[in-house]
Amino acid sequence: MTATPVAMAPAEDRRPRILVVDDEPANLQALRQVLQQDYRLLFATDGARALELARAQEPQLILLDVMMPGMDGHAVCARLKADAQTMAIPVIFVTALADAEDEARGFDIGCVDYIAKPISAPVVRARVRAHLSLVRIDELRESRLQVIQRLGRAAEYKDNDTGMHVMRMSHFAHRLALAAGCPPDWADELLHAAPMHDVGKIGIADAILQKRGLLDDAERIAMRRHPQIGAEIIGEHAGGVLRLAREVAIAHHEKWDGSGYPAGLAGEQIPLCARIVALADVFDALTSVRPYKQAWTDAAAVAHLRAQAGRHFDPALAPLFVELLPQLQDIRRRWAD
Repeated sequence: MTATPVAMAPAEDRRPRILVVDDEPANLQALRQVLQQDYRLLFATDGARALELARAQEPQLILLDVMMPGMDGHAVCARLKADAQTMAIPVIFVTALADAEDEARGFDIGCVDYIAKPISAPVVRARVRAHLSLVRIDELRESRLQVIQRLGRAAEYKDNDTGMHVMRMSHFAHRLALAAGCPPDWADELLHAAPMHDVGKIGIADAILQKRGLLDDAERIAMRRHPQIGAEIIGEHAGGVLRLAREVAIAHHEKWDGSGYPAGLAGEQIPLCARIVALADVFDALTSVRPYKQAWTDAAAVAHLRAQAGRHFDPALAPLFVELLPQLQDIRRRWAD
């Protein structure tokens, strides 16, 4: 008996989608011939249609003529960049305008590059590949950040019922890093790394994490394994957010006077990221309800931070953190349980 072939679903076309906008059909045809083999192409002959397609189809890249009747390319680009749905789509102007003033205007509006008319096929292919590579890098970075944030929240859901703690303390840490004069790019990386500080709690028994009351000696020893577990989950990385996340995870329970864990580091032996996160983490823990305690008032929490400056906390960072209290309260309202 002959087996009946299984019908296969058609393979999804995963080629990048490019919107090509020009009022001259000959120009559209020229770009079609250059790009159709490697990309899915959308075409528009006027600005209004271009805006409709950009919103409906969300292409990865737009090739946009400048000199068009009605709404010209500059106006289309400005509208794209003013719309939250389309503002991140890179726009390359394809134009005969070539003087420095025209190029400067285009870059001010938000385009990322220029291709001169008449087009050169190798130039078009190279520019398109380059900018789509940047798009893929941005998409990969965004996906990695989302995974990091969700893994951090997964650990927090195991520890309490909401996961909002990781959002609040990561924003606290970001504000403190900026107040301490850290570079904005580094502060942004810390914002994304901080949610991983307690990821090691995934490896701690629920009975310990959710115990109402003080831990006994054996439970305390088990709980103190979570920084090392977290570092093992994150792994070794040469740089970037994950390297920062590992430093935060393994060192955020170290104390300025050397009495913390797991390594008993003291002072500036403790990575700066972990010293910042320690303040953010403790402040939010103190002012939040936990299974073993009620929330402290802000005044009581601030008094604790001041008393522990030079003991638990970096004595230079603690007063900076206290000065940020109005900003911290705004963050807490935004990310309330």
